[in-house]
Amino acid sequence: MLNDTETAEKGVRRLENPKKELQSHLVAGETFLTWQIKEDGKFIYGYYPGPQRILSNYNSVRHFPSVYALLEVIDFTGNYEDTRRAKKALQWGIDHLTLNHQHEKKPLLFVVEKRKQGTDEIKLGAQAMLILALCKYQEVTKDASFLRRLMEAFNAVVFFRQKSGRYNHVLNTDLTVKDEFRIIYYEGEITFALARLYELTQDEQVLKMVKQSLDFMVDNDYGKYHDHWISYAVNEALQIFPNNREYMKLGLKNVFSHLDFIAKRDTSYPTLLELMNAAVKMTDIIKLTGNDDLLETYDLIRLRRIWKYRAEYELATGSFQPELAMYFYAPYKFVGGFFARHDHFRTRIDDCEHFLSGLINYYNYTY
Repeated sequence: MLNDTETAEKGVRRLENPKKELQSHLVAGETFLTWQIKEDGKFIYGYYPGPQRILSNYNSVRHFPSVYALLEVIDFTGNYEDTRRAKKALQWGIDHLTLNHQHEKKPLLFVVEKRKQGTDEIKLGAQAMLILALCKYQEVTKDASFLRRLMEAFNAVVFFRQKSGRYNHVLNTDLTVKDEFRIIYYEGEITFALARLYELTQDEQVLKMVKQSLDFMVDNDYGKYHDHWISYAVNEALQIFPNNREYMKLGLKNVFSHLDFIAKRDTSYPTLLELMNAAVKMTDIIKLTGNDDLLETYDLIRLRRIWKYRAEYELATGSFQPELAMYFYAPYKFVGGFFARHDHFRTRIDDCEHFLSGLINYYNYTY
């Protein structure tokens, strides 16, 4: 229902039934993201709907998580025929965005960022997203045809490692270090991806690396970064190490030190919902494992109130509903998509990825 009052809110959708409206838009979101995959498997990277521009650049870090989000929403809608498009996108990414190396007769698969200016880069975050997407594909489809490439991508992760347990963030294509640090996201991403890989393969080498990463985060107070990927990593790790109180403390600090910011943020900011999804799940695991004493100083009721508010706020302020899309050129292109209002209503595949992942996980855990 649209607001019909004579105020600035006139014409804006009222969420009369958030469950139903969220479910409806997630179905539309799957259709939108599927349409962005061209016949060869490459995505249309994005649009500026206001200036009527199609974005021409591309980013390997965003290709694979967009496939991951598509697989999540396919699993949500049950529209499994679209896995064919997802597989095509994965294959395109492997064919065009990766680099093969070999070490001691062991094949390695790296994701490479091809740059128009300067040397190509191998980014830890992109490596994590390849692993995550291939794990999700096998989980959803039960098709193990990418498993060999998945393990080659894991074997390559060793080349990012430092002796301390930390990761170098960016390598050159000859595997020398380009940047020890680029952005905090990368470390949470790779830890989350490896936790998912362990759950799929039960490989002890993967488990060892997951533990090393999390122990390094604990020892170096990574909770101060309030990063959604760290929350994902901790929450997933608690499926493997369900009684590790140090990981629990890390995850709690990561969200509760950021709660005021989350409550007051006026943009849709979809990664905040992703952070809160993982945090709410984590607090429930902490209760179930009898570690309630860790929660005594935290306001769990406020956490859940803000969680619900962020999900509904995202849907109301970040989604291309028909009544908004009609104001832009070719409205049919945008219905079901998600946008960054502060950037000319930018609609990019990674915008859709973050919105879809956050809203699907919120819906599944709430309803």
